[in-house]
Amino acid sequence: MVTISEVDKNSPADKVGIQAGDVLCAINSHPIGDILDYRFFLTEREITLDLKRGGVPFSLSIRKGQYDDIGLNFETFLMDQKRRCSNRCIFCFIDQNPKGMRKTVYFKDDDTRLSFLMGNYVTLTNVSEKELCRIVSMRLSPVNVSVHTTNLPLRIKMLGNPKADRILDQLRILSEGKIDINCQIVSCRGINDGEELKKTLRDLERFYPALQSIAVVPAGLTQHREGLTKIEPYDRKSALELIQTVEKFAEEFKERYGTRLVWAADEFYLAAGLAIPEDEFYEEFSQLDNGVGLLRNSETEISEELEWRLREGGWKDFPAIPREITVATGVAAEKFMNRICQSISEALPFLRFRVVPVVNRFFGESVTVAGLICGGDLLETLRPLSPKTVFIPAVALRHERDRFLDDVTLEDVRSALGCPVIPIENGADILDQVESLLYGR
Repeated sequence: MVTISEVDKNSPADKVGIQAGDVLCAINSHPIGDILDYRFFLTEREITLDLKRGGVPFSLSIRKGQYDDIGLNFETFLMDQKRRCSNRCIFCFIDQNPKGMRKTVYFKDDDTRLSFLMGNYVTLTNVSEKELCRIVSMRLSPVNVSVHTTNLPLRIKMLGNPKADRILDQLRILSEGKIDINCQIVSCRGINDGEELKKTLRDLERFYPALQSIAVVPAGLTQHREGLTKIEPYDRKSALELIQTVEKFAEEFKERYGTRLVWAADEFYLAAGLAIPEDEFYEEFSQLDNGVGLLRNSETEISEELEWRLREGGWKDFPAIPREITVATGVAAEKFMNRICQSISEALPFLRFRVVPVVNRFFGESVTVAGLICGGDLLETLRPLSPKTVFIPAVALRHERDRFLDDVTLEDVRSALGCPVIPIENGADILDQVESLLYGR
């Protein structure tokens, strides 16, 4: 049962008299406990809702399009609370946050519903067999799973949870239920790489074709690891060795199944000093959210978009006075962003880009990714440069795009710098924002 917080005006629910404060108990006699129940049982063309108002039960029927919404809103997105993670992972980034940040930063979720609805990765340690069967029966696909290792004693140790040894059985249930699975391996140097990584890839292979992709990503390590397991960051040699292992398996999988199936994150290529592979290497770019092929995809996206706009005459009446734009990025992506900005400037000579890497002092200089740039570090880096316009990576802001991880707001940064500070969502967005600045579109 869930309480309705609001009913959209003139919606099907409003027209039959459902009110805010009513309690939704069931749809077509199926009990409703969360968003998955609600969305799944709402797909019928004719539905009967069992409700309560002031404790008094009543029922209403609605006819609608099969996948149409009926206009009910609830207090939370999931219709109940997020499920808190019960693990104590040795590489958990949240455990490495400094003290004094907002409370939401310290919340750990491990919720299979968010895996299906928002693409989050989950360990499955707090999931019962009944819940897995619900996923299968509702055809909730894909499910994104944080595996890390299939050496069960090692997985228990890495996740700090005795229930972590069920992973192979859980993957089997999903696989046999024909649920698509994407896997993630957070690689900790000297712990679950090397021979352990080879074992994990061999074990995961058995779940193909339900297994759609595997991303191998480095553990994010900050300077705030007091009392935590010692983990060394990847250097050039160890990153190269990991890439060689992953690519060897990928070639075998490609020959056997027609897909590479496993990829290493861009961070490994940067650490190893290797060029990011070409587009074809990443096939469908299925692991972009894990930073796999993200740089290559962005570069291709910008190149194609720029070519199209020039061909279609989208850039006319170039300004006589060059426009200077400062692009803030993480240290790891500095060379990449310089290359991107140079290609844009060559096509649009009225643009002058200045790429500025932001050293992360909040989490520590070993953290070099753009998504963890903090507002204070951004101000410290840019204020002496007196920029006229600043582009920043949107991923450095929280979902609402208004606040950095250190609680500095976007408006704080704009006010302190006294210039436009524009979050950039993706490669093509750079060109959109340039066009908006120049032509007000």
